[in-house]
Amino acid sequence: MSIVTESLIKYFPPMGVYETLYKFLDHTGHSMGSPGTHPWAQGFPMTTPVPGGPEIPLSVDFSSSDLRYPPATGGPELLQAICDYYRQFYGARIAPENVAVFAGGRPGIYAILAHLQSDVTVLIEETEYTPYYDALRLLERPHRLIPSNPDNRFAPTLEDYRQVRGRAGGSTLVVKSNPCNPTGITWTGETLRELVDFCNHDGHGGLIDEAYEFFHAPPSSALAFIDNIDDTNLFVVGAATKGLQVPGARIGWVIAARRHVEIFRNFSSIAMGGVSRLSQIFVSRLLSPARVGEARQAISNYFGNQRARYGDALRELGCELFTGNGGFYHWGRLPYGMSADEFNLRLFQHQAAILPGTLCDMLRRGDRSPLAPFMRFSFGPLPPDSFDEDVGILRAALTSE
Repeated sequence: MSIVTESLIKYFPPMGVYETLYKFLDHTGHSMGSPGTHPWAQGFPMTTPVPGGPEIPLSVDFSSSDLRYPPATGGPELLQAICDYYRQFYGARIAPENVAVFAGGRPGIYAILAHLQSDVTVLIEETEYTPYYDALRLLERPHRLIPSNPDNRFAPTLEDYRQVRGRAGGSTLVVKSNPCNPTGITWTGETLRELVDFCNHDGHGGLIDEAYEFFHAPPSSALAFIDNIDDTNLFVVGAATKGLQVPGARIGWVIAARRHVEIFRNFSSIAMGGVSRLSQIFVSRLLSPARVGEARQAISNYFGNQRARYGDALRELGCELFTGNGGFYHWGRLPYGMSADEFNLRLFQHQAAILPGTLCDMLRRGDRSPLAPFMRFSFGPLPPDSFDEDVGILRAALTSE
């Protein structure tokens, strides 16, 4: 006799991108990204070399000792390779002890938010990377929104941050993707320096998520403006996922003060047990000085060209674009008063989908959201020869009754 009982764990819905992937599977019977589908909703890059870019290794050498448990915050080869990269390109003053390796960028972000002091208020833009919403909700982290909407063209300024206060007597932590996912708006130069200075004042901190670092010309990092990270509450997040084109390797990292890396080490000892040594060895190769310099240039060139030609096509089809100059997405408002959900139902018929703007709304206002007619169109996975077919599908879906 079977006994049905109440679940002992709380239900939690899928993150926004996966919500769209599951809807696509339900409607089409296919997984997005499989042959014949058009994965415009997904945030992954091509996993084959971009034109003019370096080869991507398809094998990794390892020994039996590499099958043991890995160090909690990363192996010495990868930690050194990450340090060498930021020192070479940004003059960063960091040591391996300032780096913690995670199984992708999201676990690192989650670890930072999970260990915040109880009086910290998160400052986050109104339109942002979908998992931020889920992490803040799951961890019950108090947060306040920085205006980022059509009225300011999704481009808040530092003054917008200065006008928002944390709870009485408490500290604040800026959480920001830069380049922004989904908008592509990128803070660079003096603007980025001023943000770093703001986050470095007493009572403030910053989590700068640089997953799309390579997808801006030239690439930019907050680490170029941090004099001594050990004296800060700054956390710079990077990953092999996007710029190094290996999302399946699941390697990300957080660069922070040594005292914070110690906390991540302790967290890893109970929550991760370290990260795959084989993936770490692989990514260390991708970060070799000559190769990574070539990759930075090729990625920014190729995806800059993709941004330009898909932008021209989308504007010609009547979309109002608000896209910045970073990332591999277009962020825009659909024509004819169409909602992104309606557009997706049309696209499903062509084995295609975009990410509805409502899933980037940090207030999750659904159909009432000012982002309901907005879409995030990803050109990240698209090879050079798919352009004409892509535009044909977009045109058919926008003009069908």
